[in-house]
Amino acid sequence: MTSGLLAAWLLSSACARAETLIMEADVWCPVNCAPDAERPGIFIELATQIFAEAGIEVEYRVTNWARAVQDVRSGRANALVGAGVRDAPDFLFGKSAPGISRNCFYARADSTWRYTGLDSLAQVRLGVINGYSYGEELDEYIRRHQRDQELLQLAAGEQALALNVRKVELGRLDALLENTWIMALYQDQHGTDDGLVEVGCRVPDVPIYIAFSPALASSARYRDIFDDGVRRYRQDGRLDALLQRYGIHTPR
Repeated sequence: MTSGLLAAWLLSSACARAETLIMEADVWCPVNCAPDAERPGIFIELATQIFAEAGIEVEYRVTNWARAVQDVRSGRANALVGAGVRDAPDFLFGKSAPGISRNCFYARADSTWRYTGLDSLAQVRLGVINGYSYGEELDEYIRRHQRDQELLQLAAGEQALALNVRKVELGRLDALLENTWIMALYQDQHGTDDGLVEVGCRVPDVPIYIAFSPALASSARYRDIFDDGVRRYRQDGRLDALLQRYGIHTPR
């Protein structure tokens, strides 16, 4: 190969490697953890592996949830990690959800309150995270009561869960609402003096995805690549193996 052809080949190879997909979210570990963590999260590892097979590099950025939704919606980023359809119904979603969100209520161990449906929420000050979707019924409850701090308090930012946990510990909230994967890992890593316990769950479970920007022409291609990868990884056992590395065991 002549030096000219070699230079052209190297340039074309560099260009081919230069395709980068930018994903954003707030930290929602183990779905997506800190970018520099040894284990950056289930969805991050899954996406990195699937897109690498297509020659696409993944860049993962952490910001608060509302900003992440805004960035992806406007096209400043390609994809939103850990989204339910109700989080951003205008985004592009695949047919195969890589995960399921089970949202449960957590209170102090000495609490006598139990979640038995929407009516039971009138008895507590509930902590949620701003911009999250918790399913249609709870989203409507949050919309109706978001200005009433005696019923509902919204946390924001990268430490939103830690803030809600602390408020429950101090008695400034009676309960918080969180995904079971996320809460289990948080409690394992941080622990609490009194401990928070599960006091009921919302049903049904909600599928969660990596959702792609409605503003970018590349999104349909990225969605299809990822969707196909999720199906393959589920069929050949790689997705289940990844979940198990994070301590999550799927029912047989």
